[in-house]
Amino acid sequence: MKMIMAVVPRDEAEGVLSALIAAGPAATFTESRGGMLRQAQYTIFVGADEQIVPHVLNIVHDTCHSVVRIERADAEEEGPIFASPVAESASVGGAVIFVWDLEQFAVY
Repeated sequence: MKMIMAVVPRDEAEGVLSALIAAGPAATFTESRGGMLRQAQYTIFVGADEQIVPHVLNIVHDTCHSVVRIERADAEEEGPIFASPVAESASVGGAVIFVWDLEQFAVY
């Protein structure tokens, strides 16, 4: 038995959860916040037999996408004369997935 934990952006969590439920694996989630940009996220937990782990990973991959956000950082007024506005980019969204072995799994 495996535990799959996927951390996904809040705005993509509903699609991931719907796809997982439609495919069969039982999933639960909790709200979380973190990362460099302190974005709201959902942490989704799935207990699954080892054989369906690739299927679960494919579902998350197909329903959760990262994007590149570009923000313009204006130069400071008191900075050096050669300082110019700089565009900064960061990859946001997507999923971070952890998979580990479970010694015991029970539903009560």
